Amino acid sequence: MAKYKILIVDDEESLCEILQFNLEVEGYEADVAYSAEQALEMHPERYSLILLDVMMGEMSGFKMARILKSNPETARVPVIFCTARDTEDDTVAGLNLGADDYIAKPFSIREVLARVRSVLRRTASPQTESEVIGYEGLEMDLRRKSCTVDGNEVSLTKKEFEILSLMLSHRGVIFSREEILHRVWSDEVVVLDRTIDVNITRLRRKIGRYGEHIVTRLGYGYGFEA
Repeated sequence: MAKYKILIVDDEESLCEILQFNLEVEGYEADVAYSAEQALEMHPERYSLILLDVMMGEMSGFKMARILKSNPETARVPVIFCTARDTEDDTVAGLNLGADDYIAKPFSIREVLARVRSVLRRTASPQTESEVIGYEGLEMDLRRKSCTVDGNEVSLTKKEFEILSLMLSHRGVIFSREEILHRVWSDEVVVLDRTIDVNITRLRRKIGRYGEHIVTRLGYGYGFEA
């Protein structure tokens, strides 16, 4: 079985060395980039996960994540932000960009390894639904992990893809926030209450006219209704 490939992007060389060493001890392949610009030249679509610092030279981690999530080839590469910027606004900004997790510095190596394992485990989880689901011009290929609207591919993050596939596979069912968190995020990952709302808002925008079919039932949750 092929090893997971992880890209560490941080301008602190000593931190990169520590992370790379410990990830390799755990059995991962780990590469290092000391800037966002360098990382974007390393074919990030090849990686299973990217550990990304926020505050770097000319291009910030937020800007790099925005570039990754806007490109269909890299949109579903999981991203974990590792940063000293740990305010709620910064965390929400990271989630808005489609981050899979957000670790505040200083952090322990054990914490990083646990978060990496958790994200990779979710990434590798097989789909159990039928291979293609859809509604009118909205179609999702669960094997290829692609989503199209009227024949045009839409760039969704992994979380957005899984939330939409959950609701589209169970049209008419209203899922509570707790149910969505349990199905899409692993139990050991702590997320903000606003996480679901942020992802739903992005989903509605990205799928255009079909966004109005994602309904809100106040006090209950969200669902997809025809």
